[in-house]
Amino acid sequence: MTNNLHLLKGKKIILGISGSIAAYKAAFLCRLLIKAGAEVQVIMTKASTNFISPLTLSTLSKRPVFTEVSNGEGWNNHVELGLWADAMIVAPTTATTLSKMASALCDNMLVATYLSARCPVFFAPAMDLDMWEHPATRRNVDLLTSDGNRMIPVGNGELASGLIGAGRMAEPEDIIQVLSAFFESKVIQDLEGKRAIVTAGPTYEPIDPVRFIGNRSSGKMGIAIAENLAKRGAKVTLILGPSKLSTTVKGISTINIQTAQQMYEAAISHFPNVDIAILAAAVADYRPKNVANEKIKKKSNKMQLELEKTYDIAAALGKNKTNQINVGFALETTNEVENAIGKLKRKNFDFIVLNSLNDKGAGFNHDTNQVTLIDKNNNLEEFELKTKVEVANDIVNKIVKML
Repeated sequence: MTNNLHLLKGKKIILGISGSIAAYKAAFLCRLLIKAGAEVQVIMTKASTNFISPLTLSTLSKRPVFTEVSNGEGWNNHVELGLWADAMIVAPTTATTLSKMASALCDNMLVATYLSARCPVFFAPAMDLDMWEHPATRRNVDLLTSDGNRMIPVGNGELASGLIGAGRMAEPEDIIQVLSAFFESKVIQDLEGKRAIVTAGPTYEPIDPVRFIGNRSSGKMGIAIAENLAKRGAKVTLILGPSKLSTTVKGISTINIQTAQQMYEAAISHFPNVDIAILAAAVADYRPKNVANEKIKKKSNKMQLELEKTYDIAAALGKNKTNQINVGFALETTNEVENAIGKLKRKNFDFIVLNSLNDKGAGFNHDTNQVTLIDKNNNLEEFELKTKVEVANDIVNKIVKML
C-alpha cells in the first residue's frame, strides 16, 4: 500500500456504484477511503442495490446513501454534491453507466451528479471480456477520457461468466493508490528553490570491531520529513545513521553515516548552504573514549568503560546560524515541556518538536507519533496521535509559514 494515504485525509470523495457483481468491492473501497480519513458520499444506481445494500454502504460511510434524485421527502441536490467533492470515482462502472456518462444520458442520480461535478472524475470499468472489447465500449471509454476523465485500468482474471481475460474491476487497494498519487501530484511546490538538511536515525559508537553503543531509533520520522520536504520542491540532504530504512524519493541525496562524529562533520559541512535544518536523529551523547582494535575478550565479572562526550551537532549549528530555520527534537520522559523549552533556547532552535515516551504510540520504532510544537515565544501547538507521515506534514507546514 502506498505511503501517501495521508493525502486523502479530509478529502471529499463521491463514490458512485453501478450494477455489477463487482459492487461488493465498493464496500472495501469505501472502508479504505474512510480509514484514510476521507469523507465519502455514496451514490448508487437502482441496479447496484441488487448486488449490495445501501445500508451496508451507509454504515461504512457514516452518511445516508443516495439512490434517487428525489427520495419522497425532498430533493437530493446533485449540483451541490458536484461542487462539494474533491474527486468522484465510479466503481464499478458497468457498460450501461459508461454509455450514459459518455452520452450525457441523465436518467439517474449518479449520472446527474457526474454531469454536475467540477472535480476530477475517475471510473473503474467492470464487465465481461466480450463487452469490454466491443468497439462500442471502446468508443465510450475514448469519449470519457477525451473529456478529461481518468480511467482506472481493468484487471485480468476470472470473470463472472467463467471466462478468463480483461474486464475485472481494479482492486480497491489499486484504486486507493491511484487517488493518492493524483492528490500527491497536486501538492503545492511551496518549498521550490529551498535547500534543507535532515538528520535521521541512530548513531553507533564502537566499543570494539564487534560491539557498539546505540539506541532504538529507526529513522522513520526523519525520513518522513525528508520525503515531505522533497515532495514540496526542496532539495534535501538526508544524513542517515545506521538504519534498515532508506528512501528513493526524487530530490533527496542521502549520506549514510555510522557515528556521531561522522554525522557532525556532514551536518557542519552542508549547513552553510541550506535554508532549513531539521535535526531528527537520535545522536549518542557519549562514546567510548578508547576503541579496542580487536574484539574484547571476557576476562572477569566486571568491565569498566570510560565514555567521553560527543560533539553537540545542534548546538554547533545553532551557534553558526545565520538565516536558516533550525528545528530540533526533544524526546522526554519527565518535565517534558520545561525540558524541551530549555533545549530550544540552549541550541537556538526556531522551534522544537516534543514527544514523550509516556504517550502510547509515540517514540522509537512506531509508525505513529504524538507531538507538541514549541516556538521561541513558548507557544505550544499540540497534535493528536498521527502517523509519522502526517506528523512530518505538520512540521513542514510550520516551516513553510515561518518562511
